[in-house]
Amino acid sequence: MRFDETDIHELIRQGENASLEFKREEVRAEGIAKEMVAFANRDGGTLFLGVADDGTIQGLSGEKNYEEWIANIARNNVIPSICTDFSLILVDERKIAVIIIPKGKDRPYQTTDGKYLIRVGTTNRVATQPELLRLFQASGAFHYDLTPVHRTGIRDLNLTRLDNYFQRYQFDFSHETQDQKGILLQNTDILAESGEVTLGGLLIFGTNPSRYLPQNGISFARFRGKTMEEELIDKQNIDGNLDYQIDMGTAVIKNLMPRPSDIRGTKREDTRYIYPDKVFRELLTNAVVHRNYAIAGSKVRVFLFDDRLEVISPGRLPNTVTVEKLRFGVSFAVNPLLVKFMENLRYIDQLGRGLPMVYQEAVRNGRNVQFKEIGEEFKVILEVSS
Repeated sequence: MRFDETDIHELIRQGENASLEFKREEVRAEGIAKEMVAFANRDGGTLFLGVADDGTIQGLSGEKNYEEWIANIARNNVIPSICTDFSLILVDERKIAVIIIPKGKDRPYQTTDGKYLIRVGTTNRVATQPELLRLFQASGAFHYDLTPVHRTGIRDLNLTRLDNYFQRYQFDFSHETQDQKGILLQNTDILAESGEVTLGGLLIFGTNPSRYLPQNGISFARFRGKTMEEELIDKQNIDGNLDYQIDMGTAVIKNLMPRPSDIRGTKREDTRYIYPDKVFRELLTNAVVHRNYAIAGSKVRVFLFDDRLEVISPGRLPNTVTVEKLRFGVSFAVNPLLVKFMENLRYIDQLGRGLPMVYQEAVRNGRNVQFKEIGEEFKVILEVSS
């Protein structure tokens, strides 16, 4: 994005915020690096160099090659290094530097003194442990679904489900010795080396996943009307293994979906387009498989209104994925273990065709669909009536 003098005046008038920072000419390199790290670890931002905190345009002297200086900071004072966009703009006959820091593709970033900073409002602060964990997850450097769930063991697994699963590969799990079962479960990442069940293993094969994972499940609500202030017709919590949640959630949506109809001849027919089950199934699969399970206090939420369906999953999009790319099939496995299991269970194909299918199905039938990233959540809004 390029700014002109009018843009600069308007942004300065609005003041510093979550994506805009002012710095005087005298700022040290370490101060610039902190802003770069904090912006890159969030959604990116813009730095005006030569502007005081109160918005006074002080400008820059001609004694320094600021473009080279900024490039060196981005390369040497930020770990890993980042690419920025630099431009000099004349504002009120004074030069200021505009530095655009994009949302980082290699998060998390840190300063040379080891601080992982994030932007909160108009200030920067050190990331908390859960925030840092989410940054590592988004980068693909750490996968939460492979972590062991405390106090669990093979006793918490449904042996019948395991036997059925391994029979797909002509393997008789039920007739193996206890030691052999343990080795097999570790080799398939269902058990960790500690003997505890991995989060992914528990969500797919656990007898009662929500006992240890209260964030597991789908919270469903059906409202009569177009807002949450309208009458609540139905409310359900759908727990259990992920495949059960998807199947049950699809059935609930289908049963409660508004279906205007009319008598035509000798039978009743729908008077408007109704989505096929595969659309709802894909939205729920995407939500429960790709959500961030490190966010312990939040379930997947599904709200059905007269005019739309909203599916909200905890967690931001991974580093390389943007809302704009989703409709074209760009994907990233936040939880690769869950993806592997659900692919083997025939719920996904790992080709990134799910959300593009939803988008195309909606557009082809005159409906609108929106993909949104709001705070620490990802939301799909699917229009069900026009």
